[in-house]
Amino acid sequence: MRCDGTKPACAQCVRAKKGDACEYDDGKGKTRTQIMREHIARLELRVRELENPEQSAPSMTLFDPHAISPYYSESSSSSSYDSPGKITYSASTSPTPFPLGEQERRSMLSPLSVTTPDIDPAAWESLNFADMTSVPAVNSFSGMEAPPLDHILLEIFIPHRHQCGLDVHVGRLRDSLSLAPQEQRHPVLMNAIYLWACYLSRPGSLSQYEQLYLSRTMASLGDAMQFTSKVVDLIQACCMLSLYYLSNGRLVEGSYYSAAACSLAIQCRLHQIGSVAQQMNPDIWDASFDLPPPQDNIERGERIATFWQVYNLDRCWSVVLRRPATLPDSDHPLASITTPWPQRIEDYENEDLDVGGGSPTIRGFFVQQAQSSSLSGFSTSALRVKASALFEGANRLSSSWSPRSMASGSFSENFAAFEHSIVRFATTLLPLHQVGGAIPDDKYALIVIHSLAHASMIRLHAPFMRDDGVSREKSIRAARSLIHVTKLITDADVEFLDPVIGLCWASAATVLESELARLQSSWPDPLNTMEVRGDLEALLFVMAKLGAKFPLVAYHSTKVQSCLDGE
Repeated sequence: MRCDGTKPACAQCVRAKKGDACEYDDGKGKTRTQIMREHIARLELRVRELENPEQSAPSMTLFDPHAISPYYSESSSSSSYDSPGKITYSASTSPTPFPLGEQERRSMLSPLSVTTPDIDPAAWESLNFADMTSVPAVNSFSGMEAPPLDHILLEIFIPHRHQCGLDVHVGRLRDSLSLAPQEQRHPVLMNAIYLWACYLSRPGSLSQYEQLYLSRTMASLGDAMQFTSKVVDLIQACCMLSLYYLSNGRLVEGSYYSAAACSLAIQCRLHQIGSVAQQMNPDIWDASFDLPPPQDNIERGERIATFWQVYNLDRCWSVVLRRPATLPDSDHPLASITTPWPQRIEDYENEDLDVGGGSPTIRGFFVQQAQSSSLSGFSTSALRVKASALFEGANRLSSSWSPRSMASGSFSENFAAFEHSIVRFATTLLPLHQVGGAIPDDKYALIVIHSLAHASMIRLHAPFMRDDGVSREKSIRAARSLIHVTKLITDADVEFLDPVIGLCWASAATVLESELARLQSSWPDPLNTMEVRGDLEALLFVMAKLGAKFPLVAYHSTKVQSCLDGE
């Protein structure tokens, strides 16, 4: 029988209960099958162009950075920024700071490649302390047309969201893709998510779009700054950009975006959620920095989680970057962190939330750690924040030592009190033998928390271990405790670990390398180094695994290997 041409489904398909699959050519537009066939044909053509570049001249679509933002354009559709479209990127732009030869460059661009380029330590040193212009900028594209990947990349990213510190309501994040453009999460956040999904897909085929999404994220930053209602998306994206650069060894760029996230978080008062608004100096432009009230507890919870995402990034990586932390926390009314401890997003959804009382959060933790009455202060997310505070605080205290401070006696008192805080915090953690039985997300977090606690003890004592036997013993004990934590890590777990744990392992390796040198130089006969070498080999084993994902960790693993090789 003939198709009667009824819209949206013909009578024949309706009677057959196949209305959703009904499509026919009415001469007025293309069917879904026709559109898909054309898309497949374009992809096949692009594959042929890539395989035979000398026989074809691929088309190039240019991106206009000065074009009016499509984000709030009435004529824009979600596809204008949900998928890569025809934005292109340069094959010569590497996401790592290490100079690559032609062979390594080809292997990184190949979707089928399973090799990673060797890291040259000399190149690393020149990156950090010499000419920074050798790091390629994100300012060009090459003619690559990518299929719509937004839903695929989002699903790849969601299980890894805590790995880069992002905590959002997953259902709302998914639903955002189908909302009107004005109601969606801003493209700066979505493209940062897609960037991380490609990054974590290395060396798979999706990793070829990594530079593309990095470029798209960078291009969205300026637009996001225009809308106060989207500033939380912008802060989250800055955190993810920062960690992306840092884990790739591009420390200057990573530090830049970390500082940007800190500045925005303070400007929008995310550090004082739940506090009484300050009424001092009510300038006429002051309200322009105020976020609109959260629509519900979930949105409030996401703002709380976003602030602590910034805090963890700032406190942990400022130690690595050897600079002071950016986020202030003092008794000044504008600088005191009073945002309540983070909780699970599910807790906010169930309206089981800590509203906060405006009292100092971090400073209160140090003063009355064991007497905290807030149950939210013992959530896994809150424990992660406390571990970050201890890690940075230990480093700040030990680096402030001077002969004058030692003579005054105040340094010794503060040192003993801080060491007690680390030990006391460790007693609140789930014992290691129970960590393996925790749900996956909690297991990954607890592994990092335990590691940060031991690394805090190393940061506190390591500067003094050469001349003080007690500090040396405590540093070595903490380093071996870190190695004990690594025994919990399976091959599958490595895929979900926060890259900061690699820096904890690097701290332990530094202690053990120092001890190995001490034993080898002992007089008159070198002491047995077998145990220390075994510890270093255990660290190298896990560092090499994580280094396959994060170049910064790979760099530190090469240093451990060089030490074991006697170089």
